[in-house]
Amino acid sequence: MPATNDFAHLSKGFSSPGDRFWTITPSDTADLAAVTRAINVSVTGPVRVTTLGGDTVTVFVAAGVAFPGMFTRIWATGTTAGTILGIR
Repeated sequence: MPATNDFAHLSKGFSSPGDRFWTITPSDTADLAAVTRAINVSVTGPVRVTTLGGDTVTVFVAAGVAFPGMFTRIWATGTTAGTILGIR
């Protein structure tokens, strides 16, 4: 039996919790298939990202904590955080 969605009648905003999660493999050549709302990592460390606005920066992400951001790429070079999940 499928789960009942008591929230279906509400509109989804940017501050709403994510409803899609996927594993991200960092790449120096390929953009993500979808823009993130946030990322989460299993091992604390730096993550090099490119934002929707085109900035490429390195951010420090703590394990188990959603780090908000609209990212188009997670770079392999400069990223040591482990098991990265995209959230949208």
